[in-house]
Amino acid sequence: MKRYLKPTIGLVLAAAFVWLIARQIDPAELAHAFAGTDAGWVFAALVAFCGGYACRIARWRAMLARDNPQLTWSDCAGPLLASFAANNVLPFRAGDVLRTFAFNGRLGATSGTVLATLFVERLLDLLMVLVLFGAALAAFGLDASALAGVGSAMLIALGLAILGVLLFPQSFAPLARWGGRLAARVSPRIGEKLNAEIDRGLATLGHLASGSTMARLVAWSLAAWLFEGCVFWFAALAVPGLFAPLAGWLALPVGTLATLIPSTPGYVGTFDYFTVRAMTALGNGQVVATAYALLVHALLWLPPTLAGGAYLLATRTRIPRESMS
Repeated sequence: MKRYLKPTIGLVLAAAFVWLIARQIDPAELAHAFAGTDAGWVFAALVAFCGGYACRIARWRAMLARDNPQLTWSDCAGPLLASFAANNVLPFRAGDVLRTFAFNGRLGATSGTVLATLFVERLLDLLMVLVLFGAALAAFGLDASALAGVGSAMLIALGLAILGVLLFPQSFAPLARWGGRLAARVSPRIGEKLNAEIDRGLATLGHLASGSTMARLVAWSLAAWLFEGCVFWFAALAVPGLFAPLAGWLALPVGTLATLIPSTPGYVGTFDYFTVRAMTALGNGQVVATAYALLVHALLWLPPTLAGGAYLLATRTRIPRESMS
């Protein structure tokens, strides 16, 4: 029952947010809002999307280079896109498990190292989203509590906490090693392997926290999220009925933070509802904001799902069983 509790809660919340959107929308008006969508701006958004993922792949390669200096950008591209594709269509964060266990031979890295890079990747992404959220709030003169339910002080505190974890990861070493010792008591064989992976992961975190390495990772992260911001902005320019297309820069952090709410794979409902809220907060109409949310959602979901799925089929990679447990 516990295994299915989170997906069930996510499905219920997704349905609730879809209903909150649908009850205010006339389908005919929504179809009209899509009419006249500028294909040129949609193409520009796709180009920006590719730029953002190119930066994400370069960032991941930089994280793994310590263990495998010969690793190339193309070596990392397929596994990263495959993990995003799996997360977009499967529950239980199957894509994260896939990236941790399924490509170690191709990457020349152990599971502990890959898991450490995923941890840093998530923290860097959250930090960039918080930075962009603060910048958008300042630019548009809005209050954080009206959109995120928390004040600016809480967002600043969260950002500082993330920085602390990124720069001083060894402070969590005692807790990680305690978990390894606990596992060894249950099964010495498993505990020995787990402790070895914990040591490798902690070594990777310590390496990534060094000044020059972390500065490079922050630069790649900022570039990736600025490209993604352009996806939101260009998609807004593609929808002719939007009064304030610059609201796309607010929709980016608000919609992204909404993905932290339990939902379905692909964040159906949660992403869309809060993206609409961000767009209407700056004066855009409800119907056209909904059309925009659906368009930008498709731009973010479809390309990595198709590309990553094609890579999985081409390499005949299977989802590890750990992902479904």
